[in-house]
Amino acid sequence: MESFQAKIQKFDFNHWQYHVAVSDEIATKFIDVDHRRVLVWIDSLGPFHMALIKSKHYWYLMVNRQIREKLGLEDGSTVSVQLEKDQSEFGLELPEEFEVLMDQDEEGRIYFNGLTPGKQRSLIHLVVRVKNPESRMKKSLAIMHHLRLAKGKFDFKQLNELIKYYNNL
Repeated sequence: MESFQAKIQKFDFNHWQYHVAVSDEIATKFIDVDHRRVLVWIDSLGPFHMALIKSKHYWYLMVNRQIREKLGLEDGSTVSVQLEKDQSEFGLELPEEFEVLMDQDEEGRIYFNGLTPGKQRSLIHLVVRVKNPESRMKKSLAIMHHLRLAKGKFDFKQLNELIKYYNNL
C-alpha cells in the first residue's frame, strides 16, 4: 500500500474536473500493460475502485461529487490518499444478485464476458449503486435479458427500456 498527501485540483477544460495528482513514481508501481485499476482511500474513507488516468503532464485519480460532499472537500483541500492494487476481476466488486444470474445464465455470461472491461464495469456499476436487494435483482435481470436479446451488442437506450419494464413488474 502506498500513502501520500495531495490537494484536490480542478481541470478548467473538462467536466470531469476534480482530481488528485499521483506522482509517476507511485503510479508506475500500480500500472502494468492492461491494468490501471486501484483501490483508493481518501482521508480513510473507502475503498473506492478507481483507475489511474494519464493527462499530458501527470497521472491522476478522479474524485467524484459524492466523495467530495461526504468529506467536505473543495478545490485546494489537502487529503491523505492510500492506494492498493485492485485485484478484483472487473475493477468493481460483483454484486451477489448479478453473480447469481451469471452463474445461472450461461448465454448471458458469455455475452457479458465478450464486452470490453469498461462496459462490464458500467453494467456492474448500474447494479452496485442500487441499495435495495430486490431492485438490484431487477436491474440484474434486465441487464442479462438485454445481453441475450442484443446478442452481446450493447445499447443503453434499449437497456433503459428493459430496466423500466423490470422495475414495473
